[in-house]
Amino acid sequence: MTEQNFEQLRHAMVVSQLRTTGVSDATVVAAMGRVAREGFVPADKAPLAYLDIAVPLGGGRALNPPMVTGRLLTAAQIQPGDRVLLIGAATGYVAALLIALGASVVAVEDDAALVAQGRANVAGAEWVEGSLTAGASASAPYDVIVVDGAIEQIPASLTDQLAEGGRFVGAIVENGVVRLVSGARGGAGFGYRAFADADAVVLPGFARPAAFQF
Repeated sequence: MTEQNFEQLRHAMVVSQLRTTGVSDATVVAAMGRVAREGFVPADKAPLAYLDIAVPLGGGRALNPPMVTGRLLTAAQIQPGDRVLLIGAATGYVAALLIALGASVVAVEDDAALVAQGRANVAGAEWVEGSLTAGASASAPYDVIVVDGAIEQIPASLTDQLAEGGRFVGAIVENGVVRLVSGARGGAGFGYRAFADADAVVLPGFARPAAFQF
């Protein structure tokens, strides 16, 4: 496929998958219309980059469908100068979008192969190879935490890294249903609400402890 083909597919994604599904932030739409999504997936998966599906990245990981990314970034209300902690950064697509929105990004990824690809793709982020649940406390506090995938629980190890009034977006698996959520930290507390159901990819390492049974 040619660069022109990908530009046409990117435009079609904006028109059919973003503007029709509640991705209402013009800056998010513009960023997703500029950043070449095909450059963040394996070469043989590039023709799938703009479909409304999760695109496999290898190692059991996948890139979220465009609508999921757009809704999360819209809910995050990124402002120029925001310090953002990105969890599950993978090959760097969302990191590139955050930078395009004017954020300073600390990108955390636990898969060494994905970290190598991410660093090659996005030099403007600070990359941390390590546990997704641990975040990057050395660079905290953050104005925003973006969890780029679905998790079963939001650990305090992450929310404790939010600044006062800091925002959180991600996806929660509840009774087999994946819901996009947004939240905020206030004082010693943290709360969140669901705003949409979506097929977000599941991130490893966030499973709830198994309930004890007699």
